[in-house]
Amino acid sequence: MNYVIIGNSIAAVGCVEGIRSRDKTGSITIVGDEPYPVYSRPLISYLLLGSTDEEHMKYRPDDFYEKNHVKTYLGRRAEKVNSAAKTVTLEDGTVLTYDKLLLATGSKPFVPPMAGLDSVPEKFTFMALDSAKALEAALKPASRVLIIGAGLIGLKCAEGIADRVGHIDVVDMADRILPSILDEEGSAMMQKHLEKHNIRFFLSDSVAQFTENTAALKSGKTLDFDILVVAVGVRPNVELAQQAGCEVSRGICTDTSCATTVKDIYAAGDCAKSYDITTDTDRILALLPNAHMQGMTAGANMAGGQESYTALPMNAIGFFGLHIITAGCYDGEAYITREPGVYKKLITKDGLLKGMILIGDIARAGIYTSLIREKTPLSTVDFDLIKEHPQLMAFAKKDRKIKLAGAKQEGDA
Repeated sequence: MNYVIIGNSIAAVGCVEGIRSRDKTGSITIVGDEPYPVYSRPLISYLLLGSTDEEHMKYRPDDFYEKNHVKTYLGRRAEKVNSAAKTVTLEDGTVLTYDKLLLATGSKPFVPPMAGLDSVPEKFTFMALDSAKALEAALKPASRVLIIGAGLIGLKCAEGIADRVGHIDVVDMADRILPSILDEEGSAMMQKHLEKHNIRFFLSDSVAQFTENTAALKSGKTLDFDILVVAVGVRPNVELAQQAGCEVSRGICTDTSCATTVKDIYAAGDCAKSYDITTDTDRILALLPNAHMQGMTAGANMAGGQESYTALPMNAIGFFGLHIITAGCYDGEAYITREPGVYKKLITKDGLLKGMILIGDIARAGIYTSLIREKTPLSTVDFDLIKEHPQLMAFAKKDRKIKLAGAKQEGDA
């Protein structure tokens, strides 16, 4: 069997491991447009922060490819997929043939049209290692940095450079920070925390016009800056999938086996849609643990397995020592507790725990995520106890061992 993987990503690693769990001898080839071995993108901000280095950003050891008998074409872009001929053509004309193909093409930064953007001399995105290196080279102790985007990417960038520049301004059209994962109260709490670290926010606002080192906002405010970072979001890389004839609806459409609508082509990671168990919908969930599991499912099935993958939206992130874990959806009845530096919101609906937001105290979060993932009827547990103190004693004895294993797994993630 001849396997080809486009994208040297976390999903690609999962795919290799999935294939090798069933097929020890088939040929595996990875094509990646970055020249580096697979690395963990969420660690880019910690590289700028100085708390990690390129060696420790590697997602797998240096011998991963050799041990798994993987041939690599790194720093090479795949330009064309011919699903009828089952070929992949690289930018230099190299043609690879496949029996099974994985599209793990990830996503790219979205840079919206903004008047005068071309006039800004020092502008960067913040998703790839080379982007982070270019930004780092431009930083100076007195630099005034403007970040467009108050989501996960923009705020991790702010954290990474806050102690290395003069000040940071963050502009976002949304009325709060981290709007994709936090409610209004949780967002306000995190904003106050971030503002203690040399970061100012201009929300419900956007740039009307750039002129070199000045941004005129639609509100009438004017911000001066030396360095601009555009972090408003990402767009999945679906061009090769479209070229191959795969169904695309924002992301690449897949079933629970991670197969696309074209025979022998699979998709995984940030480019692919997956089934969200909490909303009962197919959508993109650009999360590292999900990418690996999705890739592993795809690999196992490419090698003849019958695995199934469903996703749980979950974020585990922190800013300047204050940690957040969110999971599931927020449609339902809310139970909220507040303490200094701590915010907990549990959402229930139809007798199930559907979602959660934990800020500050994230201990035993795995028990909550286990309840969400497994759709455990709350009538079968002591939920009043779990709301206040998540602990195994709230479960029936026969379930404790299973729940404990699940909680440890979620916590490790």
